[in-house]
Order: sequence, then C-alpha cells, then structure tokens
Amino acid sequence: MLFNDNTFMKIKKGDKVLIIGGKDRTKIGQVLKVLPKNNKLIIEGLNLVTRHIKPRKSGEKGQKLKIPSPIDVSNVKIICPKCKKPTRIGFQREKNKKVRICKKCSAIID
Repeated sequence: MLFNDNTFMKIKKGDKVLIIGGKDRTKIGQVLKVLPKNNKLIIEGLNLVTRHIKPRKSGEKGQKLKIPSPIDVSNVKIICPKCKKPTRIGFQREKNKKVRICKKCSAIID
C-alpha cells in the first residue's frame, strides 16, 4: 500500500506501545519519534542496532553504540492508559474535535 505525504498516524509521540512482531516482541516502550512518511516509529530502548564509530583523532578509541532503529507501525499496538491492555484505536467526535478512543474500554486516549 502506498502512502502519500499527508498520511496521519494513529500512534503519537509519547504513547506507550507493545511490540507484537520482530525480535523485541512482547516488550513495552514509549514512542520517541514518529516517521509518518515511512509509516515507522522509533521506540525508546527497543529495536536496537549496533553502530561502529571510527576513531577520529590519534589516541582516540573507536566505539560501538546501540541506537534505536525505526520499527513499522503495523508491528506495534498502543496500550490504553485506563485499562492497561494492548488495543486498537478508534476515533470519535467530541465537541467538534476528533479524539482517539480505546476499542476495548471506550476510554478517551488523548
């Protein structure tokens, strides 16, 4: 499925999510960054990759850094702040404003 530039994502920065696919499945983390053009998220402390850094000056040592890499939004589920369960997200109109709701307990997420 192709996405155009004005796509929106149901998951926002700061949401607590559960990873349901990949090497870190069943782990919970907080969303640090949302990449809507690529349909991906960066989650704090999860989906880490090792980056090797060369020494730049003489006498300096090289390093191995663990950096979180993007994970596809289809591999995560948001955790409802009220019922504390992984859930899907629905939308509802409230006072001329579109808000996100939990599909399990119908609580407002925003």
